Amino acid sequence: MRAKVSVLVWLLFFCIFFTKTHAQKYQVVFDMTSNDAVNQQALIRQLSGIRELNSLAKMEIVIYGQGLSLVKKDSPDTQDAIKKLIAEPNITFKVCAITMKRNNIDKSQLLDGVQVVPDGIYEIVKRQQEGWGYIKVAH
Repeated sequence: MRAKVSVLVWLLFFCIFFTKTHAQKYQVVFDMTSNDAVNQQALIRQLSGIRELNSLAKMEIVIYGQGLSLVKKDSPDTQDAIKKLIAEPNITFKVCAITMKRNNIDKSQLLDGVQVVPDGIYEIVKRQQEGWGYIKVAH
């Protein structure tokens, strides 16, 4: 009887540990360069869907090129959904400083909580080297 209890406890511990470890390992970086509304809505759906499946998933959205409109304060179409996602733990939105400079955009024009990185592509490559998955947002 004791052996059965020990085995059951061990199996329970293993299942909990494996589930927690597996859930914490989900890390993906999204490459967003489009100002297309279909792409932006797809990104919002993808982030929301992953969050529902795995609340511990780490997701980073790196925005450069024409994707900048997604996180600007004057973009009313997606602003509410993006603000909600920015407030989620483990979801970060990062914007390329080079893109901002090229478009004469300063940090005050971005939604609160959006981070600025020196180079968007460098950020994506760095995450991939750290073992993060990669998704190019496109349709």
